[in-house]
Amino acid sequence: MISSNSKVRIGIVGSRFQADCIAASVKAMPEEMEVVAVASPTKGNAEAFARRHGIPRFYSDYRELLKDPEIEMISITAPNRLHAQMTIDAARAGKHVVCEKPLCVTLEEADAMIDACAKAGVLLMYAEELFFAPKYVKAKQMADEGAFGRVHLVKQGEKHSGPHSDWFWDVNQSGGGALMDLGCHGIAFCWWFLGKQKVKSVYAQLSTQVNARRTQGDDEAITIIEFENGAIGMVESSWNRPGGMDDTIEVFGDKGQTYADMLMGNALPTYSEVGFGYAVEKASSTKGWTYPVFEEHWNYGFPQEMRHFARCVRGKEKPISDGETGRVVQEVLYAAYASAGLGRKIMMPFRPKGIAKPIDLWKKPELAQAAL
Repeated sequence: MISSNSKVRIGIVGSRFQADCIAASVKAMPEEMEVVAVASPTKGNAEAFARRHGIPRFYSDYRELLKDPEIEMISITAPNRLHAQMTIDAARAGKHVVCEKPLCVTLEEADAMIDACAKAGVLLMYAEELFFAPKYVKAKQMADEGAFGRVHLVKQGEKHSGPHSDWFWDVNQSGGGALMDLGCHGIAFCWWFLGKQKVKSVYAQLSTQVNARRTQGDDEAITIIEFENGAIGMVESSWNRPGGMDDTIEVFGDKGQTYADMLMGNALPTYSEVGFGYAVEKASSTKGWTYPVFEEHWNYGFPQEMRHFARCVRGKEKPISDGETGRVVQEVLYAAYASAGLGRKIMMPFRPKGIAKPIDLWKKPELAQAAL
């Protein structure tokens, strides 16, 4: 029997940027959890990652990691197309799952993942760190206390110069472009901030403005979400912003409003003629005027998120973000791509069957039309 106060032992699947964030975040909360293994199929990556983070075991196949009896929870940071199979395999192995966003590629996969974890009696937790970002949590606390009266508009924007990993640019591996990569955050955020209401309709405008040579996906997306009580969520997603990560929210009610810039408010206005090591995620240069951030992972909410998930495994907390959260986001992603394809608002629920990937609903509007 595992003690309720013992550390939750975690295995990470993947070894790139997000895996680094998770490993560092777990280290920031050492009393609650520890990473004991990592798996990556790329030759040498798992071993290098394990050495870098002081992780005792490494594997080249995630299925070998799942056989490790010490591991209780896995964190999946692999390409989107692999999320479903990895989650189902982990559930069968009796491991709790933390899955990076988006949850998967199709609605059928979302249902299969939720079912597999429910049958196995393990938790499926959806890694939406915006639910834990300190500034955004504070904004929601104020809204829930009534500071802004009835909130009627919530805006979230995430913009940077494009993904770290090559697979993100390949729609066959990712399922879509900036909307899929970044918009999933804003969709989840607006839904959570407004009390997890039902979504009534979705409208999106998508385009490929800068990166047509590199991707078939959208690199610029604007999504408008109408909720059951009439409130609106507006999500702006872009892979076309040089100069580092831009993540902001705006909240408007009849009695007030608030604005939050996740990173810039925690940055040092800095000038350097020679440059230095690192300023902020996605910033390519540190010469001239820059805005180096401090406590970047904390500002994003990653350590707080992983601590929450570890406490859920110990039965101390209930998941704020789970497989159902990921499924809600997946359906809105479907509707947004369909809206862009058809040039019209999509009413919810919207559950087309047999779609290979969300972006097909934009590129092949006939698939969206058939689902109406």
